[in-house]
Amino acid sequence: MASITNWVNPNDKTGEFKRGQSAFRSFISKNPGSEFPPEKGRYHLYVSYACPWAHRTLITRKLKGLEDIIPVTSVHWHMQEKGWRFITAEEKGQIPGEDVRPDPIHKDVTHLRDIYFKVDPEYKGRFTVPTLYDIKQGKIVSNESSEIIRMFYTEFDDLLPENYRKVDLYPEHLRSQIDETNAWTYDYINNGVYKAGFATTQEAYEKALLPLFAHLDKAESHLLSTNTSPTTPYYFGAHITEADIRLFTTLIRFDAVYVQHFKCNIRDIRSGYPTLHNWLRGLYWGGGGGDESAFGPATTQFEHIKRHYTRSHGQINPFGITPLGPIPDILPLDQEVAAVGAAAIKSTNKK
Repeated sequence: MASITNWVNPNDKTGEFKRGQSAFRSFISKNPGSEFPPEKGRYHLYVSYACPWAHRTLITRKLKGLEDIIPVTSVHWHMQEKGWRFITAEEKGQIPGEDVRPDPIHKDVTHLRDIYFKVDPEYKGRFTVPTLYDIKQGKIVSNESSEIIRMFYTEFDDLLPENYRKVDLYPEHLRSQIDETNAWTYDYINNGVYKAGFATTQEAYEKALLPLFAHLDKAESHLLSTNTSPTTPYYFGAHITEADIRLFTTLIRFDAVYVQHFKCNIRDIRSGYPTLHNWLRGLYWGGGGGDESAFGPATTQFEHIKRHYTRSHGQINPFGITPLGPIPDILPLDQEVAAVGAAAIKSTNKK
């Protein structure tokens, strides 16, 4: 098996990062006869607060009110040769995040990989988060975030009070637009930062970087057309959708790590994309869907984010030094970067 820390195959002369496919792709369904029916407490969600893909599931879980139905355990932020590890009992309380703990299901495991090998002793893939685990059958349901969040949208609705059943993150009338947006957001932004950051040749880096910023420009233009009043703060206007979740988890990490660590430094979000910046802060500080914590500190842990990237990617940052900035990690709603604020004042004075 190739080293888990070899993000680009050393024999690949293109120097391009190529993301592998998720290995477990089953689905929780409320249809009769389903192998994985929705039940309270039956499933356990393993995440890392550092990971943008796992972050999708944490946000969706809160927006849909599934905290008491699907418990969560977060791993330690440090990924080494054996992959994600659980904290030890002695480390409890030393790492931020209420769900950072030893694995409560398997008392004998130290790493997430141990669960994968319990499920399949011959497993040859990567040990990724999120991982949705069926406690009753001892099986991994899925480790594909885009499919886990869609299970959360509807399959547990019969167990939820009406206010959470009504939360529709993938509304019928917007599905084609959401799917179209997801396609380019994933390829050029969500995965684009990784393709730039893990590139091992200049050509591969520039091949990823320039489309990344072209599509950030596209997202900025889109939001300019939809965020026209306080009643339309989301990606598609008045109602929060999957598009908000999938873009947020990359952009909340952008200034904190992707600008410096992945060399995505043509512009940052806080000074280069005013509409995206306001949208991002609105979600973080406001929460979306009536839940103030859905996008905020309960699911967004900057210590995990900054330390994971800078101390787990030895080929990029061999000394493991974590930059202190930007300070603050995210600006308050009423504060701008000094240069942006000065430009806004100057523009107002000209009118």
